Amino acid sequence: MQKDHLFVLPPGFEANDRFEYCPECAEIWGLLNYYPGLMPSLEISFIGIDHPRIELTDVLGPGKHNAPTLILADGAPRTSDAEIKTANGHAYIDSARQIGIYFSERYGTARPRGT
Repeated sequence: MQKDHLFVLPPGFEANDRFEYCPECAEIWGLLNYYPGLMPSLEISFIGIDHPRIELTDVLGPGKHNAPTLILADGAPRTSDAEIKTANGHAYIDSARQIGIYFSERYGTARPRGT
């Protein structure tokens, strides 16, 4: 992978017989709106609410993968205060707050308060 690849749910989707949004994905979209200069550094893909999330299982292997998930680019720094996990030979982060920490270290954004 040439760029860090961010997988998020769309801003709204049908679930539980109503229209909902993902709070963690909204947190990431807020961060991207604070720092629009990040957008060219990322590949961003929408994924569905239903599991398995094929776009993620194709890369990370079987499992019930979270959204948002950031799969780190080949050669991206692996030393970070963020909780970086590995699966199927790929490094990834599957928490909005941890993605925020990673962005602060890799791209120079502000760090999430309290982390």
